[in-house]
Amino acid sequence: MINPESAQPTSPAPAEDVVVAVRDVHYAVDGRPIFKGVDINVRRGRITAIMGPSGTGKTTLLKLITAQIQADRGQVLVFGQDLAKLGVSETYAVRKRMGMLFQNGALLTDLSVFENVAFPVREHTDLPEPLIRMLVLTKLEAVGLRGAAELMPAELSGGMARRVALARAVVMDPELLIYDEPFVGLDPISLGVILRLIKQMNVALGITSIVVSHDVKELASIADDSYLLSDGRVAAAGSPQELMKSHSEAVRQFMTGGADGPVRFHYPACDYTTQLLSAEDCE
Repeated sequence: MINPESAQPTSPAPAEDVVVAVRDVHYAVDGRPIFKGVDINVRRGRITAIMGPSGTGKTTLLKLITAQIQADRGQVLVFGQDLAKLGVSETYAVRKRMGMLFQNGALLTDLSVFENVAFPVREHTDLPEPLIRMLVLTKLEAVGLRGAAELMPAELSGGMARRVALARAVVMDPELLIYDEPFVGLDPISLGVILRLIKQMNVALGITSIVVSHDVKELASIADDSYLLSDGRVAAAGSPQELMKSHSEAVRQFMTGGADGPVRFHYPACDYTTQLLSAEDCE
């Protein structure tokens, strides 16, 4: 159940069971606070959903977890290592244990499907070509696109491109797989395929997954644990079903897609009428 005091699951995971630990993280951009004390545990072998309205810092959280940026305060631990204390080579070593599915796939447009998937293997290993070929074809088969190996990204549909990107993300057999808005722009069939693949990959490969999205229905069908970000903090945590039963107005508004509620549509601004009638913009 949801713990209203800390918005954390009531049964804490053992330390060795936690792959990513975000502890009291504060982060601001140009003085504007993005996080004001975020605590999140990503447990081994599970799918953890990170949800929240646009602008709540979901992608920023991924940047913290992948050591692209550092927290102003607090700790981000991945595989038990404090990212703020790692050198360049140690940071790269941690990143090699991760796979990333970027928004919109982010395929390299001048490379074929085969070469896109092979790219991380060529970059980080000295494996012989026959073994690389076997690895790539195996991963493409897993996402149903072995027959598209010689196609170029421009020849793929949006759903196919996302599946190629998923094959690339898992080709190095990562321990942690991160999905950044994997459902955006997908038709219902492609969406169903991606949902099934996320679940199957997690089970078949024994990996840990973080899925960042605002698609409540889709996340509820695959997530083991969920965190809802709001106003710089974790507003609620638990299973998707527990979040659906939350008594918090902000949580209910997000989970049901309500237009009215604590989460406002308009960005904070001065009085509308005053600004329209004034010769200068208000502060």
